[in-house]
Amino acid sequence: MSLDEPKASVPNPPTPSTGENDDEKRLHELGYAQELSRTMSGFSNFAVSFTIISVLTGCLTSYTIGLAGGGPVVITWGWLFVGALTLLVALAMAEVCSSYPTAGGLYYWAAKLAPRNGAAWAWFTGWFNFIGQVAVTAGIVYGSAAFLNPLLDLQFGFSVSLGHTFVLFVVILAAHALLNQFGVRLVALLGTVSVWWHVAGVAFVVGVLVFKPAHHQSTSFVFTEFVNETGWQYGAYAALIGLLLSQYTLTGYDASAHMTEETRDAARSGPKGIVNSVLISIVAGWVLLLGVTFAIQDYAKSVTGGPAEIFIAATGGTMGKLLILISFVAQFFCGMASVTANSRMIYAFSRDGALPFSSFWHRINKRARIPTNAIWLAAGGAFVLALPALWNKTAYLAVTSVAVIGLYIAYVTPTFLRLRQGDAFQRGPWHLGRWSRPIGVVAVVWVAFISVLFMLPPANPITVDTFNYAPIAVLVVLGGAGLWWIVSARKWFTGPKVQGSPEELAAIENELKAIA
Repeated sequence: MSLDEPKASVPNPPTPSTGENDDEKRLHELGYAQELSRTMSGFSNFAVSFTIISVLTGCLTSYTIGLAGGGPVVITWGWLFVGALTLLVALAMAEVCSSYPTAGGLYYWAAKLAPRNGAAWAWFTGWFNFIGQVAVTAGIVYGSAAFLNPLLDLQFGFSVSLGHTFVLFVVILAAHALLNQFGVRLVALLGTVSVWWHVAGVAFVVGVLVFKPAHHQSTSFVFTEFVNETGWQYGAYAALIGLLLSQYTLTGYDASAHMTEETRDAARSGPKGIVNSVLISIVAGWVLLLGVTFAIQDYAKSVTGGPAEIFIAATGGTMGKLLILISFVAQFFCGMASVTANSRMIYAFSRDGALPFSSFWHRINKRARIPTNAIWLAAGGAFVLALPALWNKTAYLAVTSVAVIGLYIAYVTPTFLRLRQGDAFQRGPWHLGRWSRPIGVVAVVWVAFISVLFMLPPANPITVDTFNYAPIAVLVVLGGAGLWWIVSARKWFTGPKVQGSPEELAAIENELKAIA
């Protein structure tokens, strides 16, 4: 698919049209053997990104951020505003994905698009992507644990506390890692189930919230009411902080790029997966947010208890529990898909030697053809990043900030480099035509803005309980990566590696086929 025809003077990369053999040929041209199992359809590729975005996860687990930061007007209109700008980021990313359909994704693209110092661009893009991926996994799984805790309290007396929520977080995270051990076919199957669960789930939740409550908020309340519960004096600042609800939810769609080495017709399926997952999520998320906001019964209790409180108050105990359970199942699918995508990024990054102990993280289970060790690094990194949640009440907000900052800087860096290439950029079969430059410019400016915004303190007064440690987490990881680059990596890291000659690539693939 393209939005416009390319100029005749712009060459296209040698990307074949369709077929598994053509996909392997293109992967060989990019320098890699077909080590992973290429069994995913275009729909399954889309399903992974759609599942990670998961409006039943992001919209619900971060809903209180919007309630405190601007209230209904920011939730309702902020979602559409952020959604439109996010779609531009996704379009720009999809165009580059079509040219370079490889699991390395963003950091590989940066290396190939940089006019010089490609290794440095790849290094830092990869590390931004790594910290963002780990943070989004931590945020998804911790948010789902916090959403489940009230249900277990109501049903079994497992009281809501930071300690209990963290225990649930660890259990759910371990379950995600274990499920990912069973291979890409199970991931693809659960991804397909997840898509329909999300569609039906949103419809059911919104339907119940429309017909069940005895009282609904007014249209004026939902579309114009402004609330500032951040403690900061300036309403505009509170409203900007509230945009984190929308921007955090609309993350993770780079998963379609990281899964391209396991997807058929990757040069088209990957870009379509990126764009369609964002577009459909914008529509579904807005419908869900409207349904939840209209159903608010007590605003003050909702700020504290979030959607779980709204479900119970609006629909009663039994139906409220069912809505919580439906939402949690969607969040579970989301967390599992996030670990999948994160592990593929780790697999590709370590394949090129960019992580400590890369040879260990790059190893795959040769029978199942999945990166087993990378799966556990993804889970372990999320555990470490979420540890402050044991004592910090705003740790979830900090984790979501880290996710947005890390991921979006990685998302837009290849776009920035692609803009610098101008007409020299070699388009793939899916491209933006003459819209490429204006879309790319807006995407870069927006990401620069939010990268500063979500570093700022969200609550006042600033205490140990409310401190936003996002800048510290980003500084530690990227400071370490920067120091490592200066001291050592710049001498040996050359960017994405070529695994070997055509004969050597064929030998790797034949060995794997023999084992399977």
